[in-house]
Amino acid sequence: MKIDWAALGSVFGVSLVATVALVALFTLGIVGLSKQEQAAAQGGSAALARTGAYACFALCAAAVAYGIYLIVA
Repeated sequence: MKIDWAALGSVFGVSLVATVALVALFTLGIVGLSKQEQAAAQGGSAALARTGAYACFALCAAAVAYGIYLIVA
């Protein structure tokens, strides 16, 4: 049995980058929602923070859906 170490390393690297990117996007969404709550408490408008948070969550959902599509297809 022979292991292709280059392919294994490539899969590891892509998986690591994708995981960090998804976690960062989700974290930005949570931060955006918390900023929206702070702005609402101070009497300001929080539409931009809410829109950015929803965009981050939508990108996370799209990435997960694409991953499921790759597995199923």
